[in-house]
Amino acid sequence: MIRLFQFVTLLLGLAIVALASAIVAMRFAIHGAEVTVPSFKGLTTQQALNKAAGLGVEMSIDNRLYSAEVPAGRILAQSPAPGTVVRSEWHVRATESLGPQLVAIPNLVGQPERSATIEVRRLGLELGAVAHMPYAAPPETVIAQDPQAGAAGVEKPSVAIIVSDPEPPPSAAFVMPNVIGQQYVTVSAILTRAGLKLAAPMPASDTDAAATHSIPGTVVGQSPQAGYLVDADRPVELIVTR
Repeated sequence: MIRLFQFVTLLLGLAIVALASAIVAMRFAIHGAEVTVPSFKGLTTQQALNKAAGLGVEMSIDNRLYSAEVPAGRILAQSPAPGTVVRSEWHVRATESLGPQLVAIPNLVGQPERSATIEVRRLGLELGAVAHMPYAAPPETVIAQDPQAGAAGVEKPSVAIIVSDPEPPPSAAFVMPNVIGQQYVTVSAILTRAGLKLAAPMPASDTDAAATHSIPGTVVGQSPQAGYLVDADRPVELIVTR
């Protein structure tokens, strides 16, 4: 009986040792797979990609913005922020600087959509969102743009435009355009002129990923969504950055 008790005690002791070893190994494996994200700001794109690969995390350049402080071709911002602890193979998203704004924003209002598109691309800019709205102007004419003509200190090398469509019958519903990324002042003016009602703008939350990379007054959410029908009695809800 005593020997049996000693044998069971020995087995129990070995089991406890094995469990403790497994826990230590697991903790080591988990912590060994963690990476503290460094600051990539100011590095060239290739330097940042090489540094990320050396740490065992993935990196992609998801955006390119103007900056008067960071030279072109270098990292301007990143997510997650420096100092964040992540698992290896985590995806780091970075924004590349385009340097200071060198191209003036052209005046597109009043131009046919096709001519405006050609002008934007000729200047090396990008055509942003294109929305179509009923408006008392020749069809396919630019009736608003964002940024405004001659704007300085803009964030992105893109210009969003709103284009006129023929006036629909009074009883017809409107097709909601995509207004994400455009300035609330411009959007509200165009929607109001089109006969739509606007609800009070809702402020974007601090955790909204789109809001953190947008200048104040930018529409980052809308209801109804683009492509849905909306009549004049239904208020349009817009989420706007603060």
